[in-house]
Order: sequence, then structure tokens, then C-alpha cells
Amino acid sequence: MASLAEDWPEAVETVNPSGSSEIVLICEHASNHMPAEYRGLGVSPADLRTHIAWDVGAAEVARGLAEVLDAPAFLGTYSRLLIDLNRPFRSPASIPARSEATDIPGNLGLSEAEIERRRRTMFTPFHDKVASYLDRRRAAGRPTRIVTIHSFTPVFLGVARPWHAGILFDRSHDFAEAVIEGLARSSGLNVAANQPYTVDRESDYAIPVHGTDRDLPAILVEIRNDLITDANGIAEWVGRLGPVLRSFHAGQG
Repeated sequence: MASLAEDWPEAVETVNPSGSSEIVLICEHASNHMPAEYRGLGVSPADLRTHIAWDVGAAEVARGLAEVLDAPAFLGTYSRLLIDLNRPFRSPASIPARSEATDIPGNLGLSEAEIERRRRTMFTPFHDKVASYLDRRRAAGRPTRIVTIHSFTPVFLGVARPWHAGILFDRSHDFAEAVIEGLARSSGLNVAANQPYTVDRESDYAIPVHGTDRDLPAILVEIRNDLITDANGIAEWVGRLGPVLRSFHAGQG
């Protein structure tokens, strides 16, 4: 049986907070963990291992990049099905009743007390930790570029997605294009701007709030999750992204 601390961890795992890199990594959908009392929200154990509950492979890529870049990283510790850290609180997808084609029975008819508990326990502590860290960097005069790490499913609602990766952005066009061009040097990669999603303040949180509102360069990296399901694939993507992101240091790039 899991201990109380294991069942209810802190909302954010902080990796390498004293890292020297200009890059700050955020991985909101790093975990599919749910406290035992939620009983998987009525979703099958098999479905809870898929993209509906977390971003498969994203946490390992984020940790790998934190190491090779000497960058700080902030990882979510609860499943996105409980509350999505990259959705505005109370937006339609914040606590989803359905994810792709899967119903989430445990999210139906929630009381205000339960919604508030998830916000207070999971959402707010995560973003407060990120915000306070960014505040300290700004006060210290340290340049910062935000890179959030995500993964996407190759087929969504029956529609195939041809991209190996997508680089999403709001105002940081130059940053995004430089990363796309850097990744394109790896032969055969199909990397697109603002695919398979776009960044929108109504449906996204980290890029608009931590990036745009602070006037910081910020991009969201989406990697197709079938490419990062094992150690070799994760190492390949860390090896691709690391040199590209390393060029953004001390005003370079």
C-alpha cells in the first residue's frame, strides 16, 4: 500500500533548480498518477496508461533535457484527468468528462468542494512554484526562455497525424522557427509549426501565462508519442533537441 506522501505527492517535481541554462523546462502532463481514493475515475487501467491520462514519454524527455542542458525543469505529478495543468481553471477541458473517445465517469457531477480541492492541491501549487521561480530569475537579471514538453498520439479520433513533432507558439515566432530549422537538420523529420494544435489563451495556460504575459520567449514542443515509448527513442529525441536548445544561451541563437 502506498504511503500518504506517495499517494498525495507535492504537485510539482522540481529538477535541477540551480541549472545554468537560459532554458526553463515545464512538463505539465508528466504523470498518470491518481490517489487511490479516486479509483481511476472509473477508467480502465489500460486506458490510464494511454495519452488520455498523461503525455507518454514526455517526462523522460524533459528529465533528459534538464541533464544535458543543465536546465531547471518542473514536472506535474498528477494525471491530467484529475485537473489539466495546461488548461485554464474551469475551462471545458480543465476537468474533462470525456477525453478523445473515452468517458471519464469520475469527473461527472463534481461538487464545488471537490473542484476546489483539485485546484488547491494540484493546479495552483504547480503554477505558483513555476511563477515564483520565474520571478526570482527576472529579479536576478537572468535571461529566460520557456520550453514546455508534451507528446501527442499518432491517431486522434481516427485521423492520422503525419508529423514527427510540432513546435507551438503564441508570439515567439523567431524562437519557434529556429527550433524547427534546427530539428529539420535531422533527415526525414516532419516538424511543423503549430501542429497538431495551436496555442490559444482559452485552451492553454503555460505559454500564455508564464510566457506571453511575462514577455518571455516561450514554445511548446509536441513529440509524437510512438517515437518516445522506450529508452532508445527518448535518447534520440533528447539528442536532437539538446543541441538545438543549447544554442539559446547567453543571448546566442
